[in-house]
Amino acid sequence: MPAVEPERTSLDPKADHLCVLVHGLWGTPGHLDYLAKSLREKHPEDKLNILVAKSNSGTYTYDGIETGGERVTQEVEELLEQLIKAGTPIAKLSIVGYSLGGLIARYAIGLLYSKGWFEKIKPINFTTFATPHLGVRTPLRGYHSQLWNAFGARTLSSSGRQLFTIDTFRDTNRPILSVLADPSSIFIRALSEFKTRNLYANIINDRSAPYYTTAISSTDPFVDLDAVDIRTLNSYSPTILDPDNPVSPKSTKEPLQPFYTRLSSSGQSLLTRIPLYTALIALIPVATVAWTINSGIQSFRSNKRIQLHEQGKGLDGYRIPLLMNGNSARSAVSGAFRRVNSAHGQDYLPESQDDDSDEEDEGAEENLPKLELKRTSSRKADFPTLALSVEQFEMIRNLDNVGFKKYPVHIRNHRHTHAAVIVRMQKPGFDEGKVVVRHWLDEAFEL
Repeated sequence: MPAVEPERTSLDPKADHLCVLVHGLWGTPGHLDYLAKSLREKHPEDKLNILVAKSNSGTYTYDGIETGGERVTQEVEELLEQLIKAGTPIAKLSIVGYSLGGLIARYAIGLLYSKGWFEKIKPINFTTFATPHLGVRTPLRGYHSQLWNAFGARTLSSSGRQLFTIDTFRDTNRPILSVLADPSSIFIRALSEFKTRNLYANIINDRSAPYYTTAISSTDPFVDLDAVDIRTLNSYSPTILDPDNPVSPKSTKEPLQPFYTRLSSSGQSLLTRIPLYTALIALIPVATVAWTINSGIQSFRSNKRIQLHEQGKGLDGYRIPLLMNGNSARSAVSGAFRRVNSAHGQDYLPESQDDDSDEEDEGAEENLPKLELKRTSSRKADFPTLALSVEQFEMIRNLDNVGFKKYPVHIRNHRHTHAAVIVRMQKPGFDEGKVVVRHWLDEAFEL
């Protein structure tokens, strides 16, 4: 079992709203301390119960989205049933996922929906922070990108394969992330039930989950900040960008500096980096070997846990139909064709090619209720389209159809923006993350 953590769940019998917090890869409940503390300061105990999920702590996050989602679902169900027995049932549910935790949360709400909980409890807020909704496959050319896509996918057990979308989920012949975004799935139906759906995405320096995947976008306008104008929300400037009109290309380019000025600047920059490059040359081979060995050990342990899980010695009762209206067979066949057609390596698509031109899978949406939700603009015309896979373009379309309010985040004072966005630990450089959390509580979270 995961290491024993201090109890962070906060319950009051008078509160009728439960908020569940789910941490990310290699994470622990302690990573969410600032989120939980800020929630509690904003909303008193008699108004809001807080459950910080702890069943996926540490290397248990290697075990995959499905296994992690079932564990979280069990935690939530046990608490809901406990409160019902005590005569203090929950009437409203919110769920917050950080990094991989956002994907685990999307799986868990599908299970809760399918088991009838949303008929008894009203879903209110669904929020993700720095969650790789499209996976982490890099859409760049070159041997280094190909190496990363191949190596990274095989060092994190099931979670790695799923994040790099090289897995085949059950009998669908598709990656689990594709199934999570299928319009006929219990996961999209569950997501559409929430009153609000918000996401926060770092625009720079998030090496764990880049902007395009956390913002569910086919473009990345922030590759060169010198080439764009950024618009922020006044009360949260300069950290939170305007979700409706965050960025546009600069109308005029900056004047080019004289050649000797640029040469001098480049030379000075290179000289200052020589010690760093020397250290990296010495450390990278050692670190790579150590990382590979540890990943192999952890993957072996993870596979053992997953086998026990599959045999019913861990969790059971969650193996239910995931796709509705009999679409599973059709999805399996179409999934095979998608995977063959998506084998390309360019970094950007040609300007004439538009991901929206792909033929719609009309059968997948046949007889489904239409979601009258506002689609978030991606401002595609202003920026080149990334060379994502066909499945990733479908994920974007389907998730945009459900509707997320997307908040780009510009953290400037620390290069580890993935941790700073939720103030994963108390560090002065993470203070901009406190602005992000304040915005979420004041503007996005509904009690």
